[in-house]
Amino acid sequence: MLKPSKIALSAPQLDANSVAEITRAIEGNWITAGGPFVIKFENSLQEVLGTKRDIVALNSGTSALHLALILAGVEAGDSVLCQTMTYVATANPIAYLGAKPIFIDSENETYNMCPQVLENAIELLLEKGEEPKAIIVVHSYGIPAKIQRIAKIAKKHKITLIEDAAEALGSKVNEQYCGLFGDYGILSFNGNKIITAGGGGALICKKTKDAVEARHLASQAKVSASGFEHDSVGYNYIMPGINAALGIAQLKTLNERVDAKRKIHKFYTEIFAELDEVNLFKVSDIELYSNYWLNVIQFKESALKNPEGLRVYMEKLEIESRFLWKPLHLQEIYTNQKYFGNTTAVDFWKQSLCLPSGTGMTNYDLNRIKDALIAYFSN
Repeated sequence: MLKPSKIALSAPQLDANSVAEITRAIEGNWITAGGPFVIKFENSLQEVLGTKRDIVALNSGTSALHLALILAGVEAGDSVLCQTMTYVATANPIAYLGAKPIFIDSENETYNMCPQVLENAIELLLEKGEEPKAIIVVHSYGIPAKIQRIAKIAKKHKITLIEDAAEALGSKVNEQYCGLFGDYGILSFNGNKIITAGGGGALICKKTKDAVEARHLASQAKVSASGFEHDSVGYNYIMPGINAALGIAQLKTLNERVDAKRKIHKFYTEIFAELDEVNLFKVSDIELYSNYWLNVIQFKESALKNPEGLRVYMEKLEIESRFLWKPLHLQEIYTNQKYFGNTTAVDFWKQSLCLPSGTGMTNYDLNRIKDALIAYFSN
């Protein structure tokens, strides 16, 4: 009997249009950094997001975060408030600059940055004469954070707000897309994201002058078109044309992909409505619209099963599942940094598991997943 093919957590989905657009880039020899395909991708992103904010296409979301921190004036020794429930790439650019991440706990509704803990942390830091330079809030797993409250706190204390929407392209708060609430927004087009450019990211800038400076820094800070003159330490961060070509094609299907993600979430909703041991993580606030990039289940305290047991069971059936991001204040590289909060993020991490959520899954794949989940929790 043939072994069933593996169902990945969130595999990229390519189509004929993607191949055609990449072919055009290759035929035009626009495969290196910059060029018309990059400009077209940036313009397409503006159109899709319905914004006039400048968008700079880069080679990764991490590059975008790094540049956002530089533009915010973050330097060695400065403090940056950062969500603890996120992937390590959110905090690493802080360390690139020799600055200090200060980690903030989650709240129970979205499991993203808790506004109350954030404000308490700012006030305590200010009392001690420590003025934070920036805040990085993340819309983890495509679930919008309480960004409007956080933006008000940032404005009140005059702290630059960086909005990491790497996982939340297509998610909205009050009909406004995530990534457009902060001074800077971050997008990612990694292979596992809702659309991919085979890698890549983007920096959304509230001020045009910041976008100009970001392009300059991302292009090795070159000041002369005819020679090799540079006015500061720059970076090789501009998105290659071939990646932009793939992004252009993928972006045309964003709405369909968001719809597909939300249908997968509905599929899981129906399954877990009949299973008492876990809760499917979902948006409860009508003002929030999630792309449900990944579907997350949280085991109840009374559950006889556990995340590791389900992960191993699914793995034997060639179905990938994955633990959540380990809170950053627990990571060995950051254990000496300050942390504000209790155990909300830690409890969520320990009790939860991400399930397959790729838009390319077939009905056969979904039935395999359904049968596996029902069998595991019925055993």
